[in-house]
Amino acid sequence: MKEILQDIERWRQAGLRVATARVIGLDGSGPRGPGAAMAVCETGEVAGSVSGGCVEGAVVTEALQVLERGGGARRCTFGYSDDEAFAVGLTCGGPLLLLVDGELLSVLDELARLLRAEEPVALATVVELAGDSAAGDSAAGDPAGGDPAGGSAVEPAGAIVLGASLLVRQDGSTDGTLGSADLDEVVRRDATGWLASGMSAVRHYGRAGQARQRSVGVFVEVFAPPPHMVIFGAVDFTAALAKVAKIIGYRVTVCDARAVFATRKRFPMADDVVVDRPERLLATLGPALGQRDAVCVLTHDAKFDVPAIVAALGTEVGYLGVMGSRRTHADRVGRLHRAGVAPEGMARVMAPIGLDIGARTPEETAVAIVAEVIALRAGRSAPSLRDGEGPIHQAALRPTEHDRLPQPGNRGR
Repeated sequence: MKEILQDIERWRQAGLRVATARVIGLDGSGPRGPGAAMAVCETGEVAGSVSGGCVEGAVVTEALQVLERGGGARRCTFGYSDDEAFAVGLTCGGPLLLLVDGELLSVLDELARLLRAEEPVALATVVELAGDSAAGDSAAGDPAGGDPAGGSAVEPAGAIVLGASLLVRQDGSTDGTLGSADLDEVVRRDATGWLASGMSAVRHYGRAGQARQRSVGVFVEVFAPPPHMVIFGAVDFTAALAKVAKIIGYRVTVCDARAVFATRKRFPMADDVVVDRPERLLATLGPALGQRDAVCVLTHDAKFDVPAIVAALGTEVGYLGVMGSRRTHADRVGRLHRAGVAPEGMARVMAPIGLDIGARTPEETAVAIVAEVIALRAGRSAPSLRDGEGPIHQAALRPTEHDRLPQPGNRGR
């Protein structure tokens, strides 16, 4: 939603009606996950994407039809199975389940304000009602499914309707309603918990919020502030890492106790450049660090890296990586043990830092580090340097006689 709000506001100011389409489910592979959104104004102008291009045209058509029918929300399925994807020209398989709504969220203005202020917020939206599947879902683009034109979802008895939304702030305060005070309270409680993890999901409830019932499906989309990466050590690898981290959406802080190196001129890509010792900075930032955040220690200096690691282990930071060779880290482990770090603390330290992809340059190393951060956050298995043996940098392979290219002046010999 965040990327389409500016266009929605522009269309609203011009007096144009707007429909939105949000991904609320995905079966199989797909380029965009739940929460991906598109907005379509009545003139046919489009903002955002729900599929990376696979079914965008069909979604636009559906959104315009919803506007022509006077608004309302409807569930729609777009796409084909993985086995059929190539035959019909899709770039990926996996049907997309969307909520197409011809009426803008009642909480849209407050959502936009909170997002501009980078305040954590969860948007809960009714995306499924028991008994509405046959009457309300359209199977656009599905050769085996239903009437592509479909019809608006049958509104059940009671005030809970598709598209009803509730905004939940980090302090538990709310705006809007899902149509039931009891349901609002249960979803508010759950959404407040999900804000801490930064995870979005669809959960089912009874109409009064009862657990283990499936009368109402609610998509809770969490908008958390950008994750924070704190990099210790104002070195050339730091500049490259800060650039790559910014590309994938991190807020970056660079810290070094040496004022001559920790300058804004050397690290213009960083959000903050701090001249201080690592333990003092983490005494300030540490309480706010969580599982989505990362600390990278690139100092190569015992008087800085050990205090940085010890201080980082006192936080809830999700990723703690430390640069250095295996020999350097073996020496560091002894110093950390003497500093009182227990084995469970050592298990959190990713050192040598990064995935084992053969990186050598600062830029390649930055990619290896960020890839390891992503893999750890996603719970995916990846070949970390920490888990290997032998030199970090293998000798370059020499070409065989068969592979060598003819040299100038020696062609064909």
